[in-house]
Amino acid sequence: MTESRYARYKKAFAGVPKPFAFLDLDLLRENIKNIRDRSRGKNVRIASKSIRSVPVLRLILESGEPFRGVMCYSPLEALFLAEQGFDDLLVAYPAWEKKHLRAIAARVKAGKEITLMVDSPPHVDRLEQVGREQEVCLPVCLDLDVSVSLPGLHFGVHRSPLSTRDSFLETAKKIRDAKHLRLDGIMGYEAQVAGVGDRVPGQVIKNGLIRLLKKHSISRTARIRKEWTAALGELGLSPRFINGGGTGSLAETAREDVVTEVTVGSGFYSPVLFDHYRSFRYQPAAGFALEVTRHPRPGIYTCAGGGYIASGAAGADRLPRPYLPAGARLTTLEGAGEVQTPLRLEEGELSLGDPIFFRHAKAGELCEHFNELWVISDGKPIDRYPTYRGMGACFL
Repeated sequence: MTESRYARYKKAFAGVPKPFAFLDLDLLRENIKNIRDRSRGKNVRIASKSIRSVPVLRLILESGEPFRGVMCYSPLEALFLAEQGFDDLLVAYPAWEKKHLRAIAARVKAGKEITLMVDSPPHVDRLEQVGREQEVCLPVCLDLDVSVSLPGLHFGVHRSPLSTRDSFLETAKKIRDAKHLRLDGIMGYEAQVAGVGDRVPGQVIKNGLIRLLKKHSISRTARIRKEWTAALGELGLSPRFINGGGTGSLAETAREDVVTEVTVGSGFYSPVLFDHYRSFRYQPAAGFALEVTRHPRPGIYTCAGGGYIASGAAGADRLPRPYLPAGARLTTLEGAGEVQTPLRLEEGELSLGDPIFFRHAKAGELCEHFNELWVISDGKPIDRYPTYRGMGACFL
C-alpha cells in the first residue's frame, strides 16, 4: 500500500520543482467524513492555525453540516479572514494591542461576527474601553482553565488563570455589568486530552499513566463545564455557544450535553503527532517533498532543505518524519537540516532527483514554509491552493 502510494505520488508530482507542499484531497475528504461521524451532531468549529490556507478552510466549511465557524489564532488573522468573506470568527487567544482591537471593533460595528477572548478583569476593562471609544458592543468569549494540577504535576497547558468557580464568575459578572460587551461564549480547552498521545511507541508505562490522567481529566472537565455554565444562568447570562475539545478529545467532548460546539484542526491534515492515539487514526492528507541531491554512501541519501521543525518543547517528536518511500528515516546526528537532510534507506534504491515525501510533526505550521499546496485527487494534480504565506499574510 505505502510503496504503491509512493509510486502514485512520484508520478503525480513529476515535473513539480522541489521542495513543495502537497494536499491529497481524497484523504482530506476521508478525514472530513470521519470527523463528522465522531462529532455526534455537534457543530464543528475549524481551528485555522492547523489549516492556514483560505481555499482549504472554504472547502471544509462548504462540505456542509456540522462544520460552522472558524477559531482564529490572531486578531490580524481574523481581520484577514473577514476580508476573505468568512464570518463567525472566534479569536482563541486574548489580544491586547489597541490598534488591533480597534480594527476588530470597526469590523464588528460593520456587521461582522468576530468574538474576542478574555480570561481576566484587565482584558474586560481594555475591551470595554475600546467598545466605548468605537461605540459598539463587542462579543467576548470567557476562557476557563480545565487543566489538572496535582502535587508535583501540572497536566495541561498554562492558558487561562480562571481555575476556580469564584474567579470565573467574578469575571463573568464584570462582563455582564459592562455597557459595551456581551458574553457570546465560553471555552474550555482540555489540551491534556486533545493534544497528548497515549499510544507512543516505546513508552508503555508513560502511556498507561497518561490514559489514567486523561480519564480523570475528561470526567473533571465535563463536570466543571456543566456546573459553571449553570452558574452563568443564575447570573442571567446565556452564551450563544459553549466550546470545547480538539482533535484528540473530539469524541469525548461531543458527549457532553452542555457543549454546543467542538473545535477541530489537526485532524484534517493529520500530522505525525496525531499518530499516537488509541481511539482514532486519521489519514495523512498533507505533507511536503524534498529532492534527493546526494548519495554519499550506500543506504544514505541526502535531500536539499528540510529543516521544518515544529514548535513546542524541543525534542525528536518535533522533527518532520520521512513518509515515502517506506523505510526511510532521519539520521540521529543530523536530523532535519536547514539546507540538507540525510536519510537512511535500508531497502530499495533511489536516484538523484527522486522525491522523498515527508509529514510535518504538526499541522498548519507546514504552510508557513510554502506559498502553495499542490492538490491531487485520484492520483492526479488538480489545483494549487495558496497558503496564508502565499497570499502575503503572516500573523505570528
